[in-house]
Amino acid sequence: MEKIKLGVSACLLGHEVRYDGGHKLNHFIRDTLGQFADFVPVCPESECGLGIPREALRLIGSPENPRLIARQTQKDFTHQMRDWAQKRLNELEREDLCGFIFKKDSPSSGLYRVKVYQDSGQPVKSGTGIFAKAFVQRFPLLPVEEEGRLNDADLRENFIESIFVFKRLRELVQKKKSRGALVEFHTRHKLLVMAHSPEHYRIMGKIVAETSGTLEETYAEYIRTMAEALRLKATPRKHINVLQHIMGYFKKQLSAPEKQEILELLELYRSGHIPLIVPVTLMNHFVRKYEQPYLKDQYYLHPHPVELRLRNHV
Repeated sequence: MEKIKLGVSACLLGHEVRYDGGHKLNHFIRDTLGQFADFVPVCPESECGLGIPREALRLIGSPENPRLIARQTQKDFTHQMRDWAQKRLNELEREDLCGFIFKKDSPSSGLYRVKVYQDSGQPVKSGTGIFAKAFVQRFPLLPVEEEGRLNDADLRENFIESIFVFKRLRELVQKKKSRGALVEFHTRHKLLVMAHSPEHYRIMGKIVAETSGTLEETYAEYIRTMAEALRLKATPRKHINVLQHIMGYFKKQLSAPEKQEILELLELYRSGHIPLIVPVTLMNHFVRKYEQPYLKDQYYLHPHPVELRLRNHV
């Protein structure tokens, strides 16, 4: 598979574009994820013409519609940033991005809990950076995350799994649309979706089976629902549900000791003593041993490269 194309705040790749001329290199993003991704770096503040180095900025006013203000001179850069953002988003629309990683706390790029200063001078941590907000509004279905939240193992896996799914969705829509192609895509993603949301799993099955609408409408509804499902975190309880579902495919072949081994590993995983990769590896072993073609094609068992070690945490 070709590398995934991701937008990334430029400073996270080591580019010296911050207000003080420095960077915030994130080695996981650049060196580890970079093995599988081509990055499109974006620095809203330097690209919109504020220069390097520059006066530090902050958000002031309403968290829903703040202004971007220079800290010392109080110069207002809100319109300059918004005008530039619309032009940059037009360019990014042509990049076929599969996601974006933003710099946390940034008044231009922070996604969550960005400080917005009130008339009293006190900040409330409930804002979104000017560019980040515009990006999400333009691309509401794309996976997005902040680099700080990627330190959380569950959020990291959820985001990276999502960008790999969106890469495959990009490839799906670039081919000639057909109900057969959509059915095949959905079939291979069934268990992955189930791990995020059994409810969306059922809804998406109905979307694929429905034949009254146009193909364009069906594809659009399917992609929207997939995006909704992927935003819901897969939990140990949901994973165990999927693993038990997989176990059902072998119920006639498994010996009593093999069944017992699976059940013991599921309990150890449920109680937090072993990582998800352990029962999944055993399931992959049984897929090969008992030659289950349906399970062999399930992305749930191989959702992302093993080198990323995303299922190795407890």
